[in-house]
Amino acid sequence: MGTQAPDERAGTREEAAGGTGTGRRAVLGAAVLGAGGAVLGLPGTAAAAARGKAGGRRGGGLASLPAPTVIGHRGAAGYRPEHTFGSYDLALDLGAHVVEAGDLVPTRDGHLVCRHEPEIGGTTDVADHPEFAGRRTTKTVDGTAVTGWFTEDFTLAELKTLRAVERIPANRPHNTLYNGRWEIPTFEEVLRWQDEQTRRRGRQVWIYPETKHPTYFRALGLGLEERVAKLLRRYGKDRHDSPVILQSFEPTSVQRLNRLVDNPLVVLLSDAGSRPWDFVQSGDPRTVADLVRPEGLREIASYAQGIGPTVDLVIPKTADGSLGSPSTLVRDAHAAGLILHPYTLRNENPFLPAEFRKGAAPDGYGNAFGAFQAYFAAGVDGLFTDNADTALLARETFLKGRSVNR
Repeated sequence: MGTQAPDERAGTREEAAGGTGTGRRAVLGAAVLGAGGAVLGLPGTAAAAARGKAGGRRGGGLASLPAPTVIGHRGAAGYRPEHTFGSYDLALDLGAHVVEAGDLVPTRDGHLVCRHEPEIGGTTDVADHPEFAGRRTTKTVDGTAVTGWFTEDFTLAELKTLRAVERIPANRPHNTLYNGRWEIPTFEEVLRWQDEQTRRRGRQVWIYPETKHPTYFRALGLGLEERVAKLLRRYGKDRHDSPVILQSFEPTSVQRLNRLVDNPLVVLLSDAGSRPWDFVQSGDPRTVADLVRPEGLREIASYAQGIGPTVDLVIPKTADGSLGSPSTLVRDAHAAGLILHPYTLRNENPFLPAEFRKGAAPDGYGNAFGAFQAYFAAGVDGLFTDNADTALLARETFLKGRSVNR
């Protein structure tokens, strides 16, 4: 997932996607989908009818997901180096409903691989490879100078000689135990892994890939969306009910995907004052604050099925870093027919609202359960989390509380 939140990084097939998605929202809003996919609170015939209304172009497959949905952020990144098959496997073992596999960036020879960013100095052992010392360089990515090693300067064969390492060892020193254990996966390998895991586990495995810096890569002649669409078509996963949700911080990337495939689509949203990089490049003056207004949400709903806002857009923080009052975003997005999957909840103190921290240790766990409960109570349809097991326990408590209070 994206590049713009402070804790994340210092985003027929040609017809217009009309309608408001009210059928899908009726399912997700009026019923709670249990972990096994059964609908609670609706008679069987009513549930089937609701699913039928959501079964058209605008993402009927989403109705099969439990709500609130627990999305394993880059796998189980709280416990394994992110975007590795070790992380993806563990996310499923922990019970995640969906796995964010992966953040998609290209190689020099046009393959798509899964890395948090195109710069891989912090997520691989590339610095330990003297044969690649000369590849270290400084580039401007979305207006920011970045120094390191970049996937677009390596062939896939070269990248396969590297191994993944923990990205934030100060917060997750225990994850460094697994440094060097897994290679960089390709998106095609992820698609095959999805099918294998679906067979092995006896349930449909969902993935949630993201196009990373699509404007930057298009300028390099490495357009992402066409490559994503080609692979999805090859594996028969380009339909409205395919278990693949596509996301991007750049609305024009989502619009391009909307013309190429029929998958459920989500626009990621960073802090209110930021501008998507494609807007900066095209001269569009709007900020995220404009996109989360009712009119902006209605526009997004014309080509996407959901939004992935930073959690601060759902519940803004006060000056001391604690949670304030919820915004109207959940209500407004639902009114536009959009689902909300905010990002990212983690167990460690530095990533929690102030009132849920316990001590000051950067690798210490705070009261993550309390934080999850607050966001579930705000009415979101799911959450990205590095700790799917924590989220699922909090979800269970939340659903029990709702049942008692009905």
